[in-house]
Amino acid sequence: MAVNDATNNNKMVVSDAENPPTAAMAAMNKCDGGGMEVDESDLAGRANWLRAAVLGANDGLVSTASLMLGVSAVKHDVRAMVVSGFAGLLAGACSMAIGEYVSVCSQRDVELAQQAQLARDGGKEGGEDQEAQALPSPAQAAAASALAFSVGALLPLLAAGFIVGYKLRVAVVVAVAALALAGFGYVGAVLGRAPVAKSCARVVAGGLAAMAVTFGLMRLFRATGI
Repeated sequence: MAVNDATNNNKMVVSDAENPPTAAMAAMNKCDGGGMEVDESDLAGRANWLRAAVLGANDGLVSTASLMLGVSAVKHDVRAMVVSGFAGLLAGACSMAIGEYVSVCSQRDVELAQQAQLARDGGKEGGEDQEAQALPSPAQAAAASALAFSVGALLPLLAAGFIVGYKLRVAVVVAVAALALAGFGYVGAVLGRAPVAKSCARVVAGGLAAMAVTFGLMRLFRATGI
């Protein structure tokens, strides 16, 4: 019996030596850690896309509302105000799309050149195709930028399109813009992990300042007859 027990113990020791549990656990932890890194990277990428969309919508809202208020300072007609805002939406969306497309294309060119240089230097043996596919798409970035700008620009257009009275129309556009800016500031603060109140106040103050400057200067032009 003692001989059998010793033999069994020796077999267990040999088996443990051949398959150490620490190695298996380390491999499992490594796999789990890699999955966590992939998930965190994916979430960070989505957060960056969402932050860019919020900034695009903020730009569309501020620029279009400022343009509409500037035109309304010279001409009180609702048609002129809405047409100018719609023209600003189209021009801004096209400008944002083209700018984003050129920017992402330049970024892709730089990253592809770096990957090619590493491949020539022997720093990489393979995987260039997968890395090229992981780069951002210029067309998708341009479409997302134009869409975000258009969504922000639609808010003041919808607010002004159904109000006939001039003073009420201007007040509604300013109020809707301020509320939307507060919402954009909140989303941006959450994504950037910044103080919410400070971020909202900064975004709202900046947007209102842009609208006030545009309205005031155009009002001055009307008063001077320029």
